[in-house]
Amino acid sequence: MRTVRATRYVTPLREGGSLPAIVEADDDGLYVVKFRGAGQGPKALIAELIGGEAGRALGLPIPELVFVDLDTALGRNEPDTEIQELITRSGGLNIASDFLPGSLGFDPVTTKTFDPVLAARAVWFDAFITNVDRTARNPNILVWHREPWLIDHGASLIFHHTWEGYREKAPSPFAAIASHVLLRFAGPIAAVDAGMRGLLPPDVLAEIVALVPESWLVDAPFASPGEHREAYVTYLQTRLDASSAFVEEADRARPRL
Repeated sequence: MRTVRATRYVTPLREGGSLPAIVEADDDGLYVVKFRGAGQGPKALIAELIGGEAGRALGLPIPELVFVDLDTALGRNEPDTEIQELITRSGGLNIASDFLPGSLGFDPVTTKTFDPVLAARAVWFDAFITNVDRTARNPNILVWHREPWLIDHGASLIFHHTWEGYREKAPSPFAAIASHVLLRFAGPIAAVDAGMRGLLPPDVLAEIVALVPESWLVDAPFASPGEHREAYVTYLQTRLDASSAFVEEADRARPRL
């Protein structure tokens, strides 16, 4: 992943609960930044990184992710005290996705067709990372140049909010997948399972988790950042090896829609 330096705070995106924002960086690009100092804390950034990079490794349409180095002086002239405080709490590395100018939110009500294979792959992916946030109420899908883009994975990896028993939680179904916004468009989830698993070999999972900055690895019962990262890899690999549990759950949900 690339690292860019924030040079200008452009505008907040107040529809997001964590108050993300569009920020300009030193490469002249615009990015949608999620801040480490937001209420959800570093775990939302870890979920965004691991979920987003796993999805990109799977070939899913996910905007590029970058680290954003944020100087707290950026908020010096910001009149909104809430934003000032957020920037002050978020100095150092944050995470952002490439801003897609002119994109529109996906509307599941008016959408009549959707590629069934892509939908099945997206459902598989969200069941794998336990993403509770791709529902009709909150699709987290943008349409850009007439193509869908999956965004916002900070609500995934729900296990890491309570690390106790994480090994036992890993091979479990994911009941929330029944509310997935793309499930009604999806072909059989089992048909894409082997191909998806093959794109996430152990070395790829380890490389993705290794990207997590040490400064984000806090508030967990581990003796070192290395042990903390290894726990993420263990969870993800165990879940991948037992994918049939969440695949069968998703396929059972399809006929009920």
